Amino acid sequence: MKIAIPVDQKSLETNVCVSFGRAPYFLIYDTTTKESVFLDNGAAASTGGAGIKAAQAIVDSSADALLTPRCGENAANVLKVAGIKIYKTIGDSTGHNIDAFVAGKLPLLDEIHAGFHGHGGN
Repeated sequence: MKIAIPVDQKSLETNVCVSFGRAPYFLIYDTTTKESVFLDNGAAASTGGAGIKAAQAIVDSSADALLTPRCGENAANVLKVAGIKIYKTIGDSTGHNIDAFVAGKLPLLDEIHAGFHGHGGN
């Protein structure tokens, strides 16, 4: 299974980024092969619609799940249509969240916010 995580740096030692749409990078991690790939988030510098663009990048990466601390409504809708489940991260550590996901200990993200719609950082 492929999981996507918004991260601050291109390293497995990095923290989960608090902002999904404005994260500098996405880690795509394969839980079967343990392979990881880092994608630059082209949406991070967008003046608007960063969450939707970031969500489309996750869809295009063939991820099955997204691990993130929060997600806007428009991005969540893009992911939902693609069948990608959204899980809420616990703490900052990327590695800890991967382990928690594999162990089935991450809850589904059920607090989808309305988004910022031009008011900064989504």
